[in-house]
Amino acid sequence: MKVIQVDRAYKEDVMRVFNHLANLFFEDSKIKVNAVQADMFVRFTENDDGLHFATTAELLVEGNSYTSSYAKTYDTTVTLREQLIRRKRALSHVFLDVLEQYTGITQAWGILTGIRPTKLYHKMRKSGMSDEAIAIALREDFRISDEKITLMKTIVKRQLATISDLDAIQQEVSIYIGIPFCPTKCAYCTFPAYAIGHHRKKGHVMGFLDALHYELEQVGNWLTAHNKKITSVYWGGGTPTSIEADEMDALYQTFNDYFPHLTTIREVTVEAGRPDTITPEKLAVLRKWDMDRISVNPQSYTNETLKAIGRHHSVEETIEKFWLAREEGMNNINMDLIIGLPNEGIEEFEHSLLESEKMQPESLTVHTLSFKRASEMTQNKDKYRVADRATVEEMMHMAERWTKRNQYEPYYLYRQKNILGNLENVGYSKQGEESIYNIVIMEEVQTIIGIGCGASSKLVDANGRITQFHNAKDPAAYAMTVKADTEKKLALLTQLEEESV
Repeated sequence: MKVIQVDRAYKEDVMRVFNHLANLFFEDSKIKVNAVQADMFVRFTENDDGLHFATTAELLVEGNSYTSSYAKTYDTTVTLREQLIRRKRALSHVFLDVLEQYTGITQAWGILTGIRPTKLYHKMRKSGMSDEAIAIALREDFRISDEKITLMKTIVKRQLATISDLDAIQQEVSIYIGIPFCPTKCAYCTFPAYAIGHHRKKGHVMGFLDALHYELEQVGNWLTAHNKKITSVYWGGGTPTSIEADEMDALYQTFNDYFPHLTTIREVTVEAGRPDTITPEKLAVLRKWDMDRISVNPQSYTNETLKAIGRHHSVEETIEKFWLAREEGMNNINMDLIIGLPNEGIEEFEHSLLESEKMQPESLTVHTLSFKRASEMTQNKDKYRVADRATVEEMMHMAERWTKRNQYEPYYLYRQKNILGNLENVGYSKQGEESIYNIVIMEEVQTIIGIGCGASSKLVDANGRITQFHNAKDPAAYAMTVKADTEKKLALLTQLEEESV
């Protein structure tokens, strides 16, 4: 751990950004204002006359000095909040630069700490900026590399081609339905996911399902009363196919009985990510309700890796269930791979890509491993040996070359805290097979109503401001609070609807 001392006290949000940037270079580093003993020292100078803003950072370490300066002329009509954002951005700009000079490490995503880079690109685009002007701003103000700027531009163009009314889709909503059960919980996972066998014995599964039917009915009635169209529906979790076929069928029946405008829904996805939950009976239920977009997620094609991360299925079962789904009429299958899983390097990831090539799923999402704070993997980090920065970067480039060679194009991306190599997660698909839900949730262009255990609702108003509402994460707690929480959520939705009139 390195301690980095700064020469003055900044507000909490600035110090938080400083800590994030420092941790890109030095794991578990600390930023302190009055450190008793520090490994390095950073001095900032600022000059702001209301129109011109300039800042300089000097890093003193090991008897050497590294300096960086940044200056910008701003429109004086902006709000105080925007002025504070610009100041934080400028301080981050010079701080990152001196750290890059000292370490020799270049951060391709620059100072960008948000998880949705393309949302920033869309914001600039909708303000009237050209692609060229956007590229200059991303490069000069955010220090983003040309490679990542090109990726952002490619994805934005693809999204606009996929959803032609993306900028006007706010009048509709999308639906997320969370079913919080899996056969086992993966070591890297922090989603609401509980071992279904244990909870079925305790009676929590039936209690949860009863509560979910209630919430589906109430939300469906609200949507009908307000004549709201639905863009996309995503059955997630957990793994929705962990429950029995008849339980799935009953839920889909309730959805179809209560939700309006079913014929205009553009996409329905069911997350069947754990191959050990897929059966002919469950696939028959999906086919009955005309659902053909599912995920069958290998994560890795190395059995030792699957054991290490707590997935109790084999590579052979992944392949078997993929082809079973194909035979049962699933025509739009997504698969996920994770870069940087424990004990995996170039050879193992190349093997995963070669196996994926044999199946040619309609879409392939390439995740980079993230050490999420509450995951078992993070809490027991010493148990898991993962690839170094150079290796995960090469694996990402391998994925880029493979997808291009196999006629996949990127259509959405997002980033996470503590992600290996400070990289990203990218969704690739064949032409015309993009996931509408993935686009709308990442770009936050419309309200997404979360239903079920652990589901989060994001209510987007006419100005793009977001209000969040979270359902209880524990199945038993969800069953106890569903009536009160549903009432609160529908009140928020009603208020949003009234404000938009």
